[in-house]
Amino acid sequence: MPDEPAGSEPREGFPQAAVFVKPKRARPFFGRHPWVLESAVLRVEGDPAGGDAVDLVTHDGQFIGRGLFNPASRLRVRLYGFSADEPLDGGFWETRLEAAVALRRQLGLLGPRSACRLVNSEGDGLSGLIVDRYADFLAVQPTALAIAERLGPICDALQRLIQPRGILLRGAERGLGKLEGLHLADRQLRGEGPKGPVFIEEHGLKFGIDLTEGQKTGAYLDQRENRQAVARYAAGRRVLDMFCYGGGFGVAAAVAGKATAVLSVDSSAKAVALARANAELNAATTMLVEQADAFEKLAALREAGDRFGMVVLDPPKFARSRASASDALRAYHRINRLAVELLEPGGTLVTCSCSGAISRDDFLMMLSGVAQRSNRMLQLLECRGAAADHPVNMHCLEGEYLKCVIARVG
Repeated sequence: MPDEPAGSEPREGFPQAAVFVKPKRARPFFGRHPWVLESAVLRVEGDPAGGDAVDLVTHDGQFIGRGLFNPASRLRVRLYGFSADEPLDGGFWETRLEAAVALRRQLGLLGPRSACRLVNSEGDGLSGLIVDRYADFLAVQPTALAIAERLGPICDALQRLIQPRGILLRGAERGLGKLEGLHLADRQLRGEGPKGPVFIEEHGLKFGIDLTEGQKTGAYLDQRENRQAVARYAAGRRVLDMFCYGGGFGVAAAVAGKATAVLSVDSSAKAVALARANAELNAATTMLVEQADAFEKLAALREAGDRFGMVVLDPPKFARSRASASDALRAYHRINRLAVELLEPGGTLVTCSCSGAISRDDFLMMLSGVAQRSNRMLQLLECRGAAADHPVNMHCLEGEYLKCVIARVG
C-alpha cells in the first residue's frame, strides 16, 4: 500500500487498505490470477467497504496486485492491476475498455448491424463486467459489486468509445447476484431504449433480439461461429434443433446450410415466438418451430421411430458449480444418448455445454460413455468453443466455459 504524506488527501484509485495473503498462497496471484478467495486471506488492514480498492500483499507485506474488495463474497478480492504505481481510477477503466473495443474492431465486429461481446469479464481484464453490443444498443451486465458501483464512469467511457443510441442494464443471474450481494433491476442507463426487437445481421442472416426480456443479454453471441460450422454439415439433411431459443442454429441450417427440413424445439413460449419470427425474417420455409420439453420430445421421437440426419443440442447450464458436476454429467449423458438414438447412420451430432464447471475433458469422456452405451461409433470431427469476441485470459483459464462438439455417428 503506497505511503501517503501526513495530512494529505487519499488519491483516487490508490487504496487505503491492504489484504494480506496466507503464507504459501500467493503464487497464483503473482501469476496474475484475478480471483482471491476468502480462504486465501490472512487478514485485512484498514477498514475497506464493499467496492473499495485494496492492495493485495504477501503475509510479510510484499505488494502483489491491486483490486476491489467485497466482504460479503467468497470471492473476497478481484484483481485488476499489478503495478503499485497504477491507480484504479477513471483513466484505468477507460484504458481497459479502449483495448477491448480495439480487439472487436480488429475482428471486424463493429459494423452498423453487427452484434458482438464488447467486454468479456476476465477475458478483457475487467473481471465482473459483461458488455454486449447489438447494433446501436449496448447491454451492460455487472457480475461484481464493485463494478456495479462504477457503472457511471464505465458508461461514460462506453458512450465516448461507441456512441450507442442507448445503454441498458441487465441484472446478473440470480445465483451469482446473491453470491456477490448484488441485486440490480433491469433499467435504462443512458440514451433511449429500443421500441421493440433490435435487428442484427450475422453472416448474412438476420435476427431480432429482445434486449429487455431475452435470455443472457438478449442472444447467445458466443455461438456465432458455431452456427456457421453447423450449416456446413446440414445440406440435404433433416435437422432437429433442441433448446433452440431464438432459432439461431435452425435458421443457419435451413438457410445457409440448405437442410431439407428443420424442427426447432424449446420449452419457452417466448423463445418459440422469437424463433418463429426469425425463421420468417429469413424466409426459412423448411423450418418448423415447436414448444415442448426437450427430454420428453426426444423420448417421444425415439418411440415414434423418427430419424434425423443431424441433431443439435444446446441446453442451458446444467452445472452451476463443481458440486453439481456429477448430476450435470448424468443429464448430459441422458440427453446425448437420446440424440444418438435418433440419428441415422452417418448422421451428425452437434452437442454443446455452457457449464464452466464441466471441463472439456469431462464432456468428451461423457460422450465416450454415450458411444459405449449406445453401441454406436462416434467420430470427433470438431471440438469448438466460444467465438473470438469471448477471449479467455490465460491467467484465468476458468473463463473457458463453452464446449461445442461436432461428431459423426456411425
